[in-house]
Amino acid sequence: MPVDPPRGTSALKILSHERLLAEREVARRDGRAVVQCHGCFDIVHPGHVRHLRQAKGHGDVLLVSITGDATMRKGTGRPLIPEELRADNLAALDFVDWVYVEQRETAAELLSEVRPDVYVKGKEYEVNADPRFRAERTAVERGGGRVVFTSGDVVFSSTALIAALERSADPFHARLTALLRLPELDGARLSGLISSFRGRRMLVVGETILDTYVLCDRPEIAGESPIMTLRPLERRGYDGGAAVIARHLAAMGARPVLVTALPDSPASEAVRRRLASEGIEVRAIEVDTPIAEKQRYLVGAQKVMKLNQLEPIVLDAARRERLCGAAAEAARGCDGAIIADFGNGLLSGLTLEKMCTAVRPRVGVMTGDVSGRRAGLLRMAGMDLLCPSEQELRDALANYEEGLSTVAWRLLERTRSRASIVTLGADGLILFDPLPGDAGAGADAFRSRLRGEHVPALAAHAVDPLGCGDALLAAATLAMVAGAGPLAAAFLGSVAAAVEAQRLGNIAVSATDLRHGVVRLHTAHLAWAPADFDAPRIGVPLASTPAAGLRAS
Repeated sequence: MPVDPPRGTSALKILSHERLLAEREVARRDGRAVVQCHGCFDIVHPGHVRHLRQAKGHGDVLLVSITGDATMRKGTGRPLIPEELRADNLAALDFVDWVYVEQRETAAELLSEVRPDVYVKGKEYEVNADPRFRAERTAVERGGGRVVFTSGDVVFSSTALIAALERSADPFHARLTALLRLPELDGARLSGLISSFRGRRMLVVGETILDTYVLCDRPEIAGESPIMTLRPLERRGYDGGAAVIARHLAAMGARPVLVTALPDSPASEAVRRRLASEGIEVRAIEVDTPIAEKQRYLVGAQKVMKLNQLEPIVLDAARRERLCGAAAEAARGCDGAIIADFGNGLLSGLTLEKMCTAVRPRVGVMTGDVSGRRAGLLRMAGMDLLCPSEQELRDALANYEEGLSTVAWRLLERTRSRASIVTLGADGLILFDPLPGDAGAGADAFRSRLRGEHVPALAAHAVDPLGCGDALLAAATLAMVAGAGPLAAAFLGSVAAAVEAQRLGNIAVSATDLRHGVVRLHTAHLAWAPADFDAPRIGVPLASTPAAGLRAS
């Protein structure tokens, strides 16, 4: 007999049959309208999220019933995600109240038992002649309910997405399999490494940015001129820039302190409160410039416009000294430091040099990253790890002709840094670090001993690339602080980036997310999995597509 999950977790929403009917009766007596949605939800994509959010608007309680594994008829290999995890995914959505796994062929019998006030289906079902849906509709209407169809302005298909992934080539499958067989990337070892993140004291220095997502209805053409018209439906705000790096570190178990610049304003106080609630200490110098905000306008999951509301931060000599002094003081007792330049003026070239000089002697590991062409990558001296994209690297050195390994060598030489992770978008990343050798052998010998290790992209389909580099930097830095070598750090960074890529918005990646990512990769490649992990049900090897003409040497 099913046992209800313990209270106090999202699993409480996942109901047994007996409890579902009991809760339904309570809702009926209380006069609360119950809305039901039913489907497979094998991949919970943006279309599902919008469909369910709209459904909740039709009543007080949202029940989502899902087709059980045994009765899913979507083709060979389906479901990709077992019913327990599909139920967990839906229960994690705050607007979903109840989740139930239906083991019968259709939802018709369940609808007769629950008798929802509203049954919500996608717009495509409005003209659907499928006898299974007709039976469901009859069951709802006999129970006194009504069937409602959502607007359908955002249409996705899990089956189509999965079919596209199955048709895609996986040129890096052999490479990923080879990586997972390396002792330093052993699953149990990586899991232990993630556990050792807890309690690490970390310093983050950089600009705080507000990332705002404006979700819009489908665009129309304006009457007065041929321009796109957007109608905002919802706004979502995220603390980004250096703040989201600190949030990643906190979610991974570390104890971060953020050194940044903030004005004296209600918005700044709100940022401080939000970060404090996640365990982040904020030490900010006061500036007159408003917090930078980047607004992205989306239709569904597609970004159609970006508006940067930025006023460059200009520090006088006194404030520059206070910023560097605050970072140096905060670095006392820290295990590692991350310096992130987002190109809005807080970390000018001179400030970066002073910052690196002040922080370097006080921490065991120091890493850095930049964003955009105005950032000061070449001023980040003495780093253990630099994490630019290929475009940022080539722009910084004004070098667009030489092979990538040569350009990476020039970066390490100019900055006197130990290693670099160069991100390549859909192609993953390449780790560049010198092989052990005679440090006095000269520059040419150093160049010949530069190792380049390719880690393929671990996300087959990026929902939203925003923040992937920040997640990568946080995970890779913590791994190095915990004693990992550069390759293990780069691999965990890639896992974090893959997790972030699957989410809409700048959402922190947790230690649990990292563990699940490692387990699924090893299980899919038959390399390693914990004894309590349901290996046969976990998905397929993750694919990525290489860019034409990639030069790694």
